[in-house]
Amino acid sequence: MSDQKVHEDPEFMARRDEARQRIDALTGAVGGAAEDRLAWFHAVYREAGGDPAAIPWADLAPKVALLDWLGQNPGNGRRAIDIGCGLGDNAQALAQAGYETTAFDLSPDAIAWAKRRFPQSPVHYRVADLFAPPSEWSGAFDLVHESYTVQALDGDLRQRSVPAIAALVAPGGRLIFFNRSRPEGASAEGPPWPVMPSEWRMFEEFGLVLTNETEIAVERPGRTIAHVLAVFERPA
Repeated sequence: MSDQKVHEDPEFMARRDEARQRIDALTGAVGGAAEDRLAWFHAVYREAGGDPAAIPWADLAPKVALLDWLGQNPGNGRRAIDIGCGLGDNAQALAQAGYETTAFDLSPDAIAWAKRRFPQSPVHYRVADLFAPPSEWSGAFDLVHESYTVQALDGDLRQRSVPAIAALVAPGGRLIFFNRSRPEGASAEGPPWPVMPSEWRMFEEFGLVLTNETEIAVERPGRTIAHVLAVFERPA
């Protein structure tokens, strides 16, 4: 089921709306203590009952912006990592584009689910924490893909996520950052909390250079949601 078909399926979307009411009532749904927010991600997958409609960010298809970028930037065997991979669609796109791909998520349920969906996948799916990754991942990836993780975090976790993500990028490697966006200084009632330009440009404070910044309008039923696709590079 493609991203477009997911959002055009009334039954799927009705289940998603019902699930949102349930998960919005869970501790950590709107931020608060860091441990509560991280526990919330575990709970969402655990209580989904195998229904992807109960995972608000699961489109069952790779992000179109990622596919467009990969069409111009094949992997040719280089190493890539997908942050907060969820049910695995973006990770699969990276692998199909020729990247040797690692994908991780905080939730063991998410990783098990991704492996069930793609049993013959070449992707190395791992349970891992962005804030305490395996030491061998430091500066190890030619391409780091971050989609929708930062926007789902608030407060201290959001601040900590930027250096944690930047640390994965190898010399000469690139970071693709795709999240909902908002104008500088605009308020946000989350989750998710769309990112401001000053937030995504913080990656430059950790050794990355912004090479491309594109505004993208993503269509959803009855609304258009502003996104940013920002590409960074770490000098070799």
